[in-house]
Amino acid sequence: MTKENRINCFKCIHFYITWDPNNPRGCKYFGFKTKLVPSLAVLRSSGKKCRAFVKK
Repeated sequence: MTKENRINCFKCIHFYITWDPNNPRGCKYFGFKTKLVPSLAVLRSSGKKCRAFVKK
């Protein structure tokens, strides 16, 4: 995936910062916390780009 095609979770309404130091980023849509940017975690687990992105 090129830099231009990458999804920026920081600009998504579903993204949030957690209080968990082990998993500081989260996605409200999918209901998970991760060390990675959530869109990258979705890509790694499913092999597809995140389709839940909604711009703030």
